[in-house]
Amino acid sequence: MKRYFGIIVAIIGVVAAIVWTMQKFEKTSTEAQKEASLLKLRADYLERIAWLRNVPEEKAYKDEMQTLMRWYFKEVTDHLNKYGGNRKFEDYLEELEERGKKNPQAKYDEYAQPTKDRTDEKKAVYEYTRKVFDLLKGGNYQPYWTGTSQGIRFDLLSADTMNVGGEDKIHLPVVVWGLPRDERVDDRNVRRVTCNASFRFNWKLFDEKGKLLGEMPGEGGPDSRVDWPERYIKFFPPMVVIGHYDIEKLPAEVKNVEITFTISARSPTGGDLNANYVWKLEPPAAWKLAPGETWKGAQESIRPEEEINPQGTR
Repeated sequence: MKRYFGIIVAIIGVVAAIVWTMQKFEKTSTEAQKEASLLKLRADYLERIAWLRNVPEEKAYKDEMQTLMRWYFKEVTDHLNKYGGNRKFEDYLEELEERGKKNPQAKYDEYAQPTKDRTDEKKAVYEYTRKVFDLLKGGNYQPYWTGTSQGIRFDLLSADTMNVGGEDKIHLPVVVWGLPRDERVDDRNVRRVTCNASFRFNWKLFDEKGKLLGEMPGEGGPDSRVDWPERYIKFFPPMVVIGHYDIEKLPAEVKNVEITFTISARSPTGGDLNANYVWKLEPPAAWKLAPGETWKGAQESIRPEEEINPQGTR
């Protein structure tokens, strides 16, 4: 028996090696299939949404967007059912928790550099992103206003008012689809995605006779801007920028408003893009100050009569 003991051990070793190799190969193969599934989902989504960003009719856009979101998140569910994953979409929160466990004495920023504790700030960005994600995933995406220009879609989700710093302001959540982004991986294998886009806006305020009462120009933002939502929620639809604007309430005598949004962007290949959106509306009553209230920040300027009153004196 001792004569065969070494042979038996060798056979067991060979069999174990074969089993280990097969398991490793199977795991590698599954990971490759999982990655291929993600890439296909992303490619299919980008192909489907490309034309949708250009649909001019508001109702058609909203209907088609709901259909697209239902399809996309069904595919996400199918992927998770087949390959597993965080069904609560809390990978980023788990990452923050794991990072804290590994080094409880020091906190790190997104790119592993020692800094102050920004955990609460990062969680706030996640929660901000999560609200838009849940809206899209819910299958009832109905922006209050939408426009398209240069293949870029600009959506305003709502037109409510919100208390900001003790004052009620016009609150406009923004979702922008399709802006070009720049993706880089540094020598530490850290991936960074940025959107080289600048935003400007101008509000023209008119009274009931069409006379220009004032303007509110501004640039920058939007506030709480997130250029890379997928960093916080893995399955957030690609190529989206989110944020919001908080605008001072309007004088009581304003009857109509013309809002122009302009987005200037540069693609990774160096091309320039300028998208313009014009929104004309009768402002909701909640947007206006009470009669007699002072319009804060108002400044006087001289304008040609034809610009102030293009319809002529009545």
